Amino acid sequence: MMRKHLTNLFLLVLAAILFTAGTRQTTIFIIGDSTAANKSKPETNPERGWGMAFQGFFSSKIRVDNHAVNGRSSKSFIDEGRWDKVLSLIKPGDYVLIQFGHNDEKPKPDRHTDPGSTFDANLARYVTETRERGGIPVLLNAVVRRNFYLQPDNETDDESLRNTTYEDEKVNSDTLIDTHGAYLLSPRNVARELSVPFIDANRITHDLEQGMGIEGSRKLHMWFKPGEVASIPKGRKDNTHYNVYGAHQVASLLADALVQAVPALKKHLRHYDYIVSKKGFGNYMDITEAIDAVPQGKRTRIYVLDGTWNIPKNTPRNISFDLYPGAKIIKEG
Repeated sequence: MMRKHLTNLFLLVLAAILFTAGTRQTTIFIIGDSTAANKSKPETNPERGWGMAFQGFFSSKIRVDNHAVNGRSSKSFIDEGRWDKVLSLIKPGDYVLIQFGHNDEKPKPDRHTDPGSTFDANLARYVTETRERGGIPVLLNAVVRRNFYLQPDNETDDESLRNTTYEDEKVNSDTLIDTHGAYLLSPRNVARELSVPFIDANRITHDLEQGMGIEGSRKLHMWFKPGEVASIPKGRKDNTHYNVYGAHQVASLLADALVQAVPALKKHLRHYDYIVSKKGFGNYMDITEAIDAVPQGKRTRIYVLDGTWNIPKNTPRNISFDLYPGAKIIKEG
């Protein structure tokens, strides 16, 4: 009798271990600035960070926890206690994507760092402390600013661009002009010195924007003419921050680059043309709009990240759905 009881207990413990192993999610933490950050009021605000769109490119075995914040540098992210919060959450086997530079360049003493010294030291601290928690650090350099002008404006605070209105731009170059300088080298150098996976996000986004050209690359950013977006009646001219389409494109490219740098994540990579999220993490905020956008007869899988959705009984059979944990679909009728 006792032997049977111990056998049953062993089987229960084994089942619990296997269940936990099968359901445990690996977390990808993101730390950085506004180019990656989640944005408020996504139902009316079309601005997005690439990190906000990142979950849509990974299976349900991956959880993206985006801690990037508008206006932060490698220094202020630490000084404000934001890094301590991330550290407290890291579990062995989790990943931390580290991307700073845009605000480290600025002269304000609460944000400024110098490449080759304080900037490198902060990046090295992120790497070392991630590893101490059993996590896996990945360094990225800064994404490009959309700048086709030979004398770039390095003084304007990127955060102030949200106060701009639409106007023609000064262009005197057919090719993108760099605005980051040596700040692009620090993540690469630290990655090499500490044997950290490195993603050249600057080159990736440079090639994307250059390939789209002067006019086409506006489609990635918060460039809107008056009347195009109800919440931005006067339009906007912003060459730093992404819109829904831009964040989706950049997140897709960076997800591809991540699994190249970290092959263990490759099995979790996903590419969907239609990603639905009520929180603004997809490229559609309403499932009906995503369904209506699918070409007639095309076999399509829609990735639903969150929310409970009612869909028509006559939803075309060529459309199927993949659900992230917590998302629900209810067929009407």
